[in-house]
Amino acid sequence: MTDDRTTTTTAPAPATAPAETHTTVIERRGSGGGLLIGLAVLILVVVGAIFLLNQSNQEAAQTEAITGAAESVGDAAQSVGDAAQDAADTVTN
Repeated sequence: MTDDRTTTTTAPAPATAPAETHTTVIERRGSGGGLLIGLAVLILVVVGAIFLLNQSNQEAAQTEAITGAAESVGDAAQSVGDAAQDAADTVTN
């Protein structure tokens, strides 16, 4: 909020004017609209940052899930290969 106050006092000229003093007061107050706009922008920035952080966390979780699945497939393939080797050894002996 902005407060501007201007006061002007005029004294009469000596002996030629009546004894009169004139005072002008001008007051102007701001509405605070800039503060509301700034607050709205700040809220939008915070919400955007939270959204981006959540998006990053979801991508990391998906990457970990895919890595875990690939390791399980690799372990299963190794087991099948070992079983095939054992079967081949049994047949040849």
